Amino acid sequence: MTQLREAVSKRKEKLIQKLLDLGVYKKEEHHLYELTLSEIETGYQNKRKRVKLIENPKT
Repeated sequence: MTQLREAVSKRKEKLIQKLLDLGVYKKEEHHLYELTLSEIETGYQNKRKRVKLIENPKT
């Protein structure tokens, strides 16, 4: 069980850092570290999609 918690914690920290690098500091009224891993993963995926659309808009 400890290994699972460590893996979740590491994944969460990695994604939080990636979101910070993209300029995301909060989701609504919550700081990133307050969110669950699932919420962080969803937020990261959504941000990546938006960034890709901005970088490669369809004409």
